Amino acid sequence: MKILYAILVLVALSLTITLIAHAQSEEESDTGLAKETQNPLADLISIPFQNNIDFNVGPNDRTRYTLNIQPVIPFHLAENWNLITRTILPVIYQPNVLSNSGGNTGLGDLNFTAWLSPRKAGRFLWGIGGTLVIPTATEDTTGTDKWSAGPSVVGVFMQGAWVVGGLVSNFWSFAGNSDRQDVNFLFSQLFVNYNLNNGWYLTSAPIITSDWNADNGNNGHFRGVEEEVQYFMLVNYP
Repeated sequence: MKILYAILVLVALSLTITLIAHAQSEEESDTGLAKETQNPLADLISIPFQNNIDFNVGPNDRTRYTLNIQPVIPFHLAENWNLITRTILPVIYQPNVLSNSGGNTGLGDLNFTAWLSPRKAGRFLWGIGGTLVIPTATEDTTGTDKWSAGPSVVGVFMQGAWVVGGLVSNFWSFAGNSDRQDVNFLFSQLFVNYNLNNGWYLTSAPIITSDWNADNGNNGHFRGVEEEVQYFMLVNYP
């Protein structure tokens, strides 16, 4: 009887240790996967959906909504290099800025970016490449009606629970509707993520854009810097 009791205790202890190890492994897996999704240079296929809300648009302080569907697909070019591609297709509600009501909903311009990035990197990862804007907008107010292209760079630092980085791209138009304004546009985004347990993390990702061709009505050339989105919230990666 004592031998049977000892065997049962050992089996129960073994099952307990196994369950604890499995729970710890699953927790580490969730946190690790969440960190990978926060890294734009990760060797991981993902399809994020990002919702942006811009307040105080135009003289009537209207609100603009943008849903970005942005699949990220990496390709292995060689043993030491990856080509990370990100395509952004925006769905936009653009209010009539000259009125207190009304607006248009439609697709925006498609933005394709590709970064060349080393596969074997330490805590700091980097990528350099180019970006292309294709005029796919379904409404005049949701796109530029121009083909645009330019350079793009991204850097990510990963240390412990932190994932911190930034992305900068600039677009110049080279073709398209000659009746529309030429494009010379800077896009930059900083992102700071702090990972908690079980895939939960805190994130802040302000976007700063500059339209170098914007006219403020005074000198005919204004470097307009607009902070479009800045949020700090608790997000759960399922």
